[in-house]
Amino acid sequence: MAELDRITLRDPSSALTATFVPGAGMIGTSLADDGVEFLGQRRGLQAYLTDGKTMGIPILYPWANRLSGTEYRVDTTTVELAGAPGVRTDPHGAPMHGVLAAYPGWQVTEESAHSLTATVDFDTPELLAAFPFPHVLTQRITLSDRTLSIATTVQPGAGPVPLCFGYHPYFTLPDVPRAQWELSTPAMRHLPVDDRGIPTGAHQPWAADSGALGERVLDDGFDRVADGAVFALSAGGRRIEITFDEGYPAAQLFAPSGDALVAIEPMTAPTDALRRGGYRTATGEPMTARFSIRIG
Repeated sequence: MAELDRITLRDPSSALTATFVPGAGMIGTSLADDGVEFLGQRRGLQAYLTDGKTMGIPILYPWANRLSGTEYRVDTTTVELAGAPGVRTDPHGAPMHGVLAAYPGWQVTEESAHSLTATVDFDTPELLAAFPFPHVLTQRITLSDRTLSIATTVQPGAGPVPLCFGYHPYFTLPDVPRAQWELSTPAMRHLPVDDRGIPTGAHQPWAADSGALGERVLDDGFDRVADGAVFALSAGGRRIEITFDEGYPAAQLFAPSGDALVAIEPMTAPTDALRRGGYRTATGEPMTARFSIRIG
């Protein structure tokens, strides 16, 4: 396979760099400060390309996390995902993370030393088979003042576009044991899941909290996340802040056992919203959602 182009952005005010690979789904593969890496690498880029195994900062599009079945309905349109191009499933057969994992069709439209813009025309037969709502998807990424900002815009075509996408950034704090990491979360609402990772329909308040990660294992969903809400991971004099700047009212926290990483996932709608409803749509005008990552 031909070598994929990697684009590295450089913060004008610090040694922070961020690397993205447009030909591999616009995935972010590195966020490093003078060589110290803050993104969880998991199985690496090759596993993402071949099997959709996530690492770094992948986009989950057009739905984030799992769906409870292979069929969904939007107004009068019924979509069957079984066998659709790009659809991957978890061990229970649940469609996972949309259809843009490692998607090669991103086109870079603007690039500078510290910013990058790329688009996908979501109008090919292969893409529309799983999500028959034509639109243009744009990512604008900037790196400045020790902050990586990712703005995602959905420009609808003739009809409304359901907004159920998200991102799955993996974070790590090098040279500090996982048990000593401190995780801070804002006030929001907890959405318990069943043994397949699907929301049960129950919910309960989640107060703002900060404490040692310890041996905790997390794979928890949330909604009612306010614009501007801040999550943080800190240890050893370093701090990663993830701000849900706008347009991400839902989240997933993922901290697997035996793996020194935490995923803090901004989502435009909770898990399984594409089947259950309750999501927003981009109708007539573009919609932009934005989150940012600050390295302290």
